[in-house]
Amino acid sequence: MSKPRLQFPTDYPIKIIGRPSDELRARVHAVVLRHSPGLEAERVSERLSGNGNFLSISYTLLAESREQIEALTAELKACDGVMMLI
Repeated sequence: MSKPRLQFPTDYPIKIIGRPSDELRARVHAVVLRHSPGLEAERVSERLSGNGNFLSISYTLLAESREQIEALTAELKACDGVMMLI
């Protein structure tokens, strides 16, 4: 069975998980803004894990194409400090 195809443009949620630090926030945000320069602040949220060991940064992007999403996720996976993408 094939994956359902996304219709673009679409809201695309992505969550980045790593160790909490200002450096991680800055690196991740810079990458996201390169791929989604019109991102609005209200489409970003953060949450610390219960013990404070992990930080999740959630974005809801207006994705214009599959290529945009693939390029963003590839760059985020290579970003120092990123442990997981959801």
